[in-house]
Amino acid sequence: QAQAGWLQHDFGHLSVFSKSKWNHWVHKFVIGHLKGAPASWWNHLHFQHHAKPNCFRKDPDVNMHPLFFALGKTLSVELGVQKKKFMPYNHQHQYFFIIGPPALVPLYFQWYIFYFVIQRKQWVDLAWMLTFYIRFFLTYLPLLGVKGILGLHLLVRFIESNWFVWITQMNHIPMHIDYDKNMDWFSTQLQATCNVHQSLFNDWFSGHLNFQIEHHLFPTMPRHNYWK
Repeated sequence: QAQAGWLQHDFGHLSVFSKSKWNHWVHKFVIGHLKGAPASWWNHLHFQHHAKPNCFRKDPDVNMHPLFFALGKTLSVELGVQKKKFMPYNHQHQYFFIIGPPALVPLYFQWYIFYFVIQRKQWVDLAWMLTFYIRFFLTYLPLLGVKGILGLHLLVRFIESNWFVWITQMNHIPMHIDYDKNMDWFSTQLQATCNVHQSLFNDWFSGHLNFQIEHHLFPTMPRHNYWK
């Protein structure tokens, strides 16, 4: 599931086929049939992220501030001045791995994706999603039963969530986070992204998102060319 996530990311950025429509078609298959999520939902969130990375209230990926975490030096000071305390932020480095990585996919994404497609009437995406769940249930129900299949699904989403969150946060959260300052596009991308050490394992494990700077500057570039 995690690797299918990195794969759909490639198709979503139109970086595999030379024709955009081929990327769009396969993107719907990979994220819909292989992962059970809507392409329209991913596009809606991810395009906002790329337009204004680490810009509070404009990048959906930093919406966890200030409900769960105090992000960035500027926003953290603002919370301190206003004396707003939603969580014990001085311990956030200790509770991050308890709240963020294990909970995002199984407790939030899992129900929100259905709310998204129904609210926006994305019936084609919903049909693709249903093919994933039908295939999953037909494959494992005879072997595991109802309780077993629900447990398997929860376990897979739990492991995937830990994998996904650590990768997606490691190359953005350490960088500058603030309100949108209307800087030029190039500077906005650079101040919000950082790279992680290149190795065969890291490239595979992160779907080449360890090259986050290159990815944000050239989002349609095929991932295997980032190191060049």
